[in-house]
Amino acid sequence: MTRPSCSSAGLLLLLIGCAAAGPESDRRPRAAQSSVCQEHTNLHNRLDVVEKRVENTVMKLEGELAALMEAIEAPQWRPLLDTHGKTVVDILEDPGQRRQS
Repeated sequence: MTRPSCSSAGLLLLLIGCAAAGPESDRRPRAAQSSVCQEHTNLHNRLDVVEKRVENTVMKLEGELAALMEAIEAPQWRPLLDTHGKTVVDILEDPGQRRQS
């Protein structure tokens, strides 16, 4: 009767060892894993470069927009903007209607 008890204990130890080992790790060789890590790092570096370019472009556009707004609000353009609710020229108006008015 010691035989089934021994095999049960061995099986139990084997199962405990498998459970303690956890899930199987990636079976790729270490060189393949490091190349994947390098690709991941390269991707992040490229994304950082793209992010920096986008930030620089947005900053440049904000500066240009501020300059345009300042130019529009200049005194020489004020008479065109202050027409008390009626624009001098409506760019969306049909040219045929503009002549009739």
